[in-house]
Amino acid sequence: MIELDPKGQLSRREWLAVGAAIGTSLATYGLAPDAVAQPNGIRARLSLNENPFGPSTFAVTAIRDELSQLERYTADRGKDLETQIAALEGVSADQIILGEILDALGLQLALTGPKGGEFIYSEPGYTALVDAVAPGGGTAVGVPLNDRQENNLPALAAKIRGQTRALYLVNPHNPSGTVSATTAFKDFVRAAAKRTLVIVDEAYLEFLPDFTERTMVSLTRAGENVIVFRTFGKIYGLAGLAIGYAIAPKSLAASLKAKGLGSTLELNRLAVVAASASLRDHKYIAKMRTLVGEERRKWNDLFARRNIRHADATGNFVFFETGQPHDHFAAALRAKGIDIGRSFLPLDSWARISIGLPAENNLARREVERLLS
Repeated sequence: MIELDPKGQLSRREWLAVGAAIGTSLATYGLAPDAVAQPNGIRARLSLNENPFGPSTFAVTAIRDELSQLERYTADRGKDLETQIAALEGVSADQIILGEILDALGLQLALTGPKGGEFIYSEPGYTALVDAVAPGGGTAVGVPLNDRQENNLPALAAKIRGQTRALYLVNPHNPSGTVSATTAFKDFVRAAAKRTLVIVDEAYLEFLPDFTERTMVSLTRAGENVIVFRTFGKIYGLAGLAIGYAIAPKSLAASLKAKGLGSTLELNRLAVVAASASLRDHKYIAKMRTLVGEERRKWNDLFARRNIRHADATGNFVFFETGQPHDHFAAALRAKGIDIGRSFLPLDSWARISIGLPAENNLARREVERLLS
């Protein structure tokens, strides 16, 4: 296991240990003078909010050990993971729904609710769940962020009415990275849950050191009409294995499972054992917070130095105003080998850049500063 020094930094020797642990090169971990070009010409893919520092060594070891069990279905391992997560969250195992289920959840809620049921969300935002409701007869209702690029809680509350099937909130928000104040957000979710189902997507919440105080699982645990979703694809570095989980009220969890959500038999066995092992590595999350936080700080230093308007991002990405159409800005970066992905309408003059490896971030900051000079 690698350790951070008292200042939270990794030495060159420790960087080498990280790279060796998951089979990557020194250059990949940002120790080379510049980012490494890929066959498609991309030197830094900073578009999908992945964790480029890689998964826990516990997860990698678990995957290797499980390779001799691939002839077996996943049901037993999946049930073990349900039990493990339930113990961590303080709920019963029947409240855990395994998988990256947001799109399936949106579709099922639309199908089982009144035709034309409305799904409220913040706009721009991550839309996997609300994009899935139309085939089931649902309607997505977007609510603009406030002027600080935060979830606009009063405006969201004002949209709840009889036709509302669910309120979908991402906290910290994506693409802005802003996080709502803990007490105000919990009070809001509790009140909203008395009027409709509230789904809180906490994909990026574990990047915050006070994660345990900020999570809405306490409301689900208390019997409120709240579903909390988490993923192993962000801070845990398992994006390629596509596994997450939801914590839901008992009756709703039973209904969703009866419709096929969270079937442990259909899960990827390697994903399940990697997720389980990741949860056992109690030092990993703190290391990732330190590494990502240091890179995010460097971005914020650039924004402050150049007086660039930006959101108070707290996850593994930044969101800032470019003063130009997104297509122009993204194309200029891509010409330098930097992929930042799509625009987030209606904020077309804003850009989201995922935090990559140090060399990738150095390259991206250098080019962003040049473009915005």
